[in-house]
Amino acid sequence: MPYSPDPVTLLGEARAGNRAALDALFPIVYDELRKRAHHYLRHQPAGHTLTTTALVHEAYLKLIGLDRVPAESRSHFIAFAARAMRHVLIDYARSSTAAKRGGRQGPALQLDDALVLTDTGADHLIALHEALERLSRVSERLGRIVELRYFGGMTIEETAEVLTVAPSTVKLDWQKAKAWLYRELKEAG
Repeated sequence: MPYSPDPVTLLGEARAGNRAALDALFPIVYDELRKRAHHYLRHQPAGHTLTTTALVHEAYLKLIGLDRVPAESRSHFIAFAARAMRHVLIDYARSSTAAKRGGRQGPALQLDDALVLTDTGADHLIALHEALERLSRVSERLGRIVELRYFGGMTIEETAEVLTVAPSTVKLDWQKAKAWLYRELKEAG
């Protein structure tokens, strides 16, 4: 199996001025973020203007601009990258809704079994973000599981590794979190 450098180490070296580390980091992170960005954006309605490439570049710029990335492994790094991508999506959604104030409300938000948004207009993404913030106040772990699974595209096992819990705990918490979010989003309209 070919050697794959640790993105956390490369990021630290890049911040210290090592251009070769930055050059090595970009393709590792870019491919992973692009795959996840494509997953997020594939359900966007027609006319959506944020591209996969733009989302990846914005998230990457957020990551390399940080003084410290609190990550211990590749999984932790990807989890952190997922949070950066989530913030880019939310910033985009907020600016999009600000531009269309007074516009019509889209159809109701629907969640399928994988918590993939079937209608992810900007208003709906903001509603999900706000519900996720409320969930995180109720249970930080449930909020992190949604962030890692939905925004990070992580498997049950990867999520368990990042949170240092058993996969069975993640499965149970994932079900609780989806039910909680479904109820919150349904009540919000």
